[in-house]
Formats: sequence, structure tokens, C-alpha cells
Amino acid sequence: MEKNVAGKLQEMAEVWNGVLDSFFLKADLRPKQILILGCSTSEVIGHRIGQGSSLEVAEVLLPPLLERVRRQGIFLAVQGCEHINRALVIEEACLDHYRLEEVTVLPALHAGGAMTVKAWERFSSPVMVEQIQGHAGIDIGDTFIGMHLRPVAIPIRVHVKELGEAHLTMARTRPRLIGGPRAAYSENK
Repeated sequence: MEKNVAGKLQEMAEVWNGVLDSFFLKADLRPKQILILGCSTSEVIGHRIGQGSSLEVAEVLLPPLLERVRRQGIFLAVQGCEHINRALVIEEACLDHYRLEEVTVLPALHAGGAMTVKAWERFSSPVMVEQIQGHAGIDIGDTFIGMHLRPVAIPIRVHVKELGEAHLTMARTRPRLIGGPRAAYSENK
């Protein structure tokens, strides 16, 4: 890898660590909850989504996220691209805990993307699912993870709006507020 690219990846790793610190502080995830990650590594390096998948970028972004996920005892679900119907890589323990339906597809660089390939390699017991309801999400490069988030999504704002060349959005979810004028809601949520 050329020196300039290695320097940019190192700089990105530092920014990413700061983003993750802010995100996890604001997301307030509890053990066994699900974090959705959508990431176009193509967009991160300035290519059109799906046109330049980068295992190198995935290798920089996934390990620090996995470290935090494991430390907090939450589940990570990594969304693939539309070529695999936006199916997600999850741990088998998540599948069992939430009684999800497994599907058969293996993520590949150009059918799923670099991040799903790396997740498949790094997870201890990976499986694929087509539907899930996550409690929070990180979307790098406008991969549109909303279909996998529970209602109601609340944006999480941090100091960074882009990671590399990719647009960065994040959200947490909260339960729906129901009832009418007589309903009361907890002040803590």
C-alpha cells in the first residue's frame, strides 16, 4: 500500500474512533440490543457506491467498532448492498435471541460489499438474515439502513459529517409514544 493511502487510512481511523466514542455515549445502548451498520467503502474512498469496494477501509473501520460492541454486550448487524437484498451479517447468538429467520447467501466483495465480507470473517459464528429491527444505526455512504431500524428513529449528531468522502448519519430509536391527551410518558426516556 502506498504511503499516502496508508496515511489517509490512519487519519480516518483516528476520526472514526472519535465518532464511535460520541456515538456510543449518545446512543445509550443496553446489552443484547442491536446496532445496524451500513457502510459503502466505495463512498468512503470517493467512488460511487458499489464501484470501488475496499477491504482496506473495512479493515480500518470494523475492528474498533467490534471492540466496542463486544465490550458493551450488544449485537452488531452489518448490512449488505442491494445485490443481496440488503441482507445482514449477524452473530448466531443474535439470531437465536431475537428468533430471526436465517437466509442463505454468502457476502462477496461485489455482492454484499467489503464490510459484510470482513464481518463474515471476523464474527465468531456468522449467519445472514434479511430482516431485523435494530435499536440504533450508523450509515456511512447513504446505504439506507432505515428499513432495518425500529420505529421511531432519532438522529444522533456528532462533530463529524463525513468519513473519508462518505456522508455519515447515525440514529438511535425509542418506543412509540401512544395515547391521547391523558397519556403520561416517562421523563427519563
